[in-house]
Amino acid sequence: MTETVAPPATTPRGPVRPTPAAAVITAVILVELSSGITQGFLSPVLRGLTDILRVSAADLNWISIANLLASVAFTPVLSRLGDLHGHRRVLRWNLAIVLLGSLLVGVARDFPTLLAGQILQGAFAGFFPLLVGILRNRSGDAESRRGISVMVAALVGGLTLGLVTSGLVARSVDSPTAALWVPAVATSLAFLLSWRLLPESDHRPGGRVDWAGGVLLCVGLLAVMLGLGLGGTPGWEWSSARTLGCLVGGAAVTALWVLVELSTTEPMIDVRMFRRRNVAVVSLVTLTFTFCMLGLQVANPVFLGTSTARDGYGPGLDPFAIALAMLPNLLALAAGALVAPAVARILSDRLTLVCGSLLMATGYVLCAVAHTNLPAFLTATAVAGLGTGFLQHSTRTLAVESVPRDRTAVGSGINELLINVGGSLGAAAVLTVFAGHTAAGRPLPALGAYTTSWTLCAAVSVAGAVIALLYRTAQSDKERA
Repeated sequence: MTETVAPPATTPRGPVRPTPAAAVITAVILVELSSGITQGFLSPVLRGLTDILRVSAADLNWISIANLLASVAFTPVLSRLGDLHGHRRVLRWNLAIVLLGSLLVGVARDFPTLLAGQILQGAFAGFFPLLVGILRNRSGDAESRRGISVMVAALVGGLTLGLVTSGLVARSVDSPTAALWVPAVATSLAFLLSWRLLPESDHRPGGRVDWAGGVLLCVGLLAVMLGLGLGGTPGWEWSSARTLGCLVGGAAVTALWVLVELSTTEPMIDVRMFRRRNVAVVSLVTLTFTFCMLGLQVANPVFLGTSTARDGYGPGLDPFAIALAMLPNLLALAAGALVAPAVARILSDRLTLVCGSLLMATGYVLCAVAHTNLPAFLTATAVAGLGTGFLQHSTRTLAVESVPRDRTAVGSGINELLINVGGSLGAAAVLTVFAGHTAAGRPLPALGAYTTSWTLCAAVSVAGAVIALLYRTAQSDKERA
């Protein structure tokens, strides 16, 4: 009897080129630093851009909205393309797109050009899933966890570096537009230096991109995010037809996407994964911590810049001092991400999720109680940042480990999508609170807007801790497959 052996279609072929681990980590850090710088550089110069570009502060909201919407559109497509055709190959194109957007931002002297650049820069959301794919395809789970913690720390380091560098450039140069070149320099260095350092994935299963599912997902989420991002602003009142149309229509398209994915043999995202208890728990915890982290992204810097002498509350810091005052939170976040793997080994994944959520809740309660004392307030933001670092690492790691290796980037991409959705929900909630505490004709809200927002985020963080208790630490082999 003759035995016929068919060649396995998905057998790992070995790395395209042996690459030292140190070189890989160096390249990963460079790319994530550039991602953080691209996300953090704009905050110190926003006020100056209102004069240079002749736009109002309200118009500047379109910058974050455009960037967020672009991230939602890019993430699932880039993640799936990386799983199918090679993470390094797609990452190179990804870096090129972000670099093109950064160059547009650098030359922008009008608002439409700046927005176009921000849309292309939104492709940075693909960096993390693609890098996770490279790491997981060349290492075991333990090494992958350490790599992800380094990636989160590098991302936060980039945010810090972008914030401080942009503030220094804006302070040292007459025109704030000089700071617009900061992300172009960072992305160029990452593009050139990582080109030869990163290895290609050793496992490419082949297949096709579910373009129908991708389009439906993007349209549905974009509509929902647009409604959340602009809801409550002039012309976009929560009861207006356009806001309700975006929210209801987006929800309907997203529901249609679920039905399409269930009937597709190679879906963009396998929605059946959410039937798994741990996948659902990690997803919900991701929504809760990003609700707080991104929901307060604008509120806290505005509070730090508000003056007691002029407005009745706040420390009244200048832009560069605000950048420095945000460092305790960011440094604690990076520290939390770095120590999270060790904490998980000692306490378990479930208790790491619980501790992260409770640290965030404690930090926000302290913000509400100690906001009149600047050192105490900054300590409170550091406590919240430490908890955020735990959750940044843990949710990203567990999201990746819950999917098969040939869908690593998609698993990470789903987590990135949830980060954007949670942040949009938080931003919408804080915006509604601020609107309710702002008197007619006044640009700034009453102090109650901040205390209410911090209290709300503390409550959401406690809810995240309760949800995290449902996580099953001892997963079966079948659930890990």
